[in-house]
Amino acid sequence: MNSGIDGTRRLGRRAMLGASGTAALALAASGLTAAKAGAAERFREDPFTLGVASGDPWPDGFVLWTRLAPHPLAPDGAGGMAPRAVDVDWEVAGDERFKQVVRRGVTRAVAELAHSVHVEVSGLEPGRQYYYRFRAGGVLSAVGRTRTAPSPASSPKSLNFGFVSCQAWFEGFYTAYRHLAAEDIDLVLHLGDYIYENPIDAMGGVRNVPVAAELRPEPMTLTQYRNRHALHHFDADLIAAHQAHPFAVVWDDHEVEDNWAGDISKLDNEADQDPAVFRARAAAGFQAYYEHLPLRLPNKPRGFNSRMYRRLRYGRMATFHMLDTRLFRDDQPCGDGTKSGCDERLSPARSILGAKQERWLYNGLGSSDATWNLIPQQIPVSQVDTDTGTGQSFVMDFWDGYVASRQRLFKEIADRDVSNPVVLTGDMHRHLASNLKKNFDDPDSATIGVEIVGTSISSKMDGMDLDPSGASLLAANPHIKFTNYQRGYVRCSLTQGTCRADFRVLPYVTRPGAPVSTRASYVTQAGRPGLQTA
Repeated sequence: MNSGIDGTRRLGRRAMLGASGTAALALAASGLTAAKAGAAERFREDPFTLGVASGDPWPDGFVLWTRLAPHPLAPDGAGGMAPRAVDVDWEVAGDERFKQVVRRGVTRAVAELAHSVHVEVSGLEPGRQYYYRFRAGGVLSAVGRTRTAPSPASSPKSLNFGFVSCQAWFEGFYTAYRHLAAEDIDLVLHLGDYIYENPIDAMGGVRNVPVAAELRPEPMTLTQYRNRHALHHFDADLIAAHQAHPFAVVWDDHEVEDNWAGDISKLDNEADQDPAVFRARAAAGFQAYYEHLPLRLPNKPRGFNSRMYRRLRYGRMATFHMLDTRLFRDDQPCGDGTKSGCDERLSPARSILGAKQERWLYNGLGSSDATWNLIPQQIPVSQVDTDTGTGQSFVMDFWDGYVASRQRLFKEIADRDVSNPVVLTGDMHRHLASNLKKNFDDPDSATIGVEIVGTSISSKMDGMDLDPSGASLLAANPHIKFTNYQRGYVRCSLTQGTCRADFRVLPYVTRPGAPVSTRASYVTQAGRPGLQTA
């Protein structure tokens, strides 16, 4: 694949230095003396094959990530590493050449976490760009670029970010990430389906590269989930995007199993799928997810227990209220699927967030002093009627299967006078722009916010501009203003007065090298909820 990126070419050349695996080059670049390094374990091959990453920016710092894996696709899930701990040096600098190192330290990569490291850096200046790198066994990593969030009391003039989801490795190339790496943005949100658990054929689907037999089955164990993450992550374009921007990530269903809900498997009707069996499988998926992404310690799972919902604040411009719509939800109503006439979905006792997360969300929205309250989450909040006739039919896995949760959220937004709510959504494998209506069945009811849905990076392969399902959605849902079924991502720009969403699309992903363009742009104005074309 072509990994050249206009905005990160210099980073790419430094990545080649780290990938060379020669201790002499690494030592010369790092400034360490040979005597100091001589006592350390030395790698004969590059241990940083999965790249470097940063995430969850705060005003004074961020988390830095890497995983030591000289052979990332080794069938035993160990990445080619022996089961002993390895010291990893890290540095943060104000310049790319590391003449102005501002923080450095040593952390330990252990086999229990697949030799991944998560360094929480603090004490930095707010709203500033930084560079970072790692060193282990005499080998220097690529240089990553990241930035801190602005100070809480500041009022930035603008904030630019992108959001992505759904990257089935076997259904397309990650060319969208190559373009995303070149964007001038402050943050990337990943809204779920970082991996897919589906069985993989011997030639890796459209990628047409041999896949070892041990990597193909649907993962059930920690080793298998580690291998599936390594397979999805071991991609030059994805590595480049992580290297160029900080990420804030949250899972959806495919990180464990399609359409799981709480401790209930999609296979819950089969005799061997009791909750204890599924919890063990999910715990393996949770751990592998943490091991491969830049998450802070509070997000480290403890078996089946985990908390992925959290907030990121960007001064008084924006607060991101990141949700987890999987772990705490009730089971999908009426046996899941797409249904009409399902009264169970209307039950006031049902929740897609769970009572504790609901309270956390409402309190955070009510106390926010930000101009924009952004709600990144996994599945459509808007009503999505799939019946173009006189009836109605809904996807039970969406918020349509949890109507009381949606009603409570909308009531809290209105009662607490929440400033400019914007929902950011993944999962659908399509771009979509929708007004959030107080009553979706009454087109004239009040608009209380907007929802921007981003398409997939690669899932469902090439797609098309307007597919038949998309045309049906527009016909049956007057609050949906736009949809597109190509692959890509969303680029958002905030000012104190407007939120703009650019729907970026690629004409194909079943082969590498596609160009990117903006298919449509929509804006919503502060204090005037509702979408207009830009």
